[in-house]
Amino acid sequence: MAAKIKKGDRVVVLAGKDKGKTGNVVRVLPKESRLVVGGINMVQRHTKPTQGDPQGGIKNKEAPLHVSNVAIVDSNGKPTRVGFRVDGDKKVRVAKSTGEVING
Repeated sequence: MAAKIKKGDRVVVLAGKDKGKTGNVVRVLPKESRLVVGGINMVQRHTKPTQGDPQGGIKNKEAPLHVSNVAIVDSNGKPTRVGFRVDGDKKVRVAKSTGEVING
């Protein structure tokens, strides 16, 4: 199945503690249907001191979000659903709200 949201896409959060915030997709986890958005869904991890990090302590990091809780931002800056269309011999992603091709 083709990916509707890919790494580097600009997305808006639809549900959860960060509802309404936008960011870029950093990593996609297709098997778990989750993705990581930069600066969104920050959690704190208590880490032990290691050789690589001798200080240890409390670190902030991004936790994955479920794909259903985000939507791609279209050219107007609003959330939109994603569809597919065949242009010539290429299958491209299309914003449902505007009909524009999503580059990426």
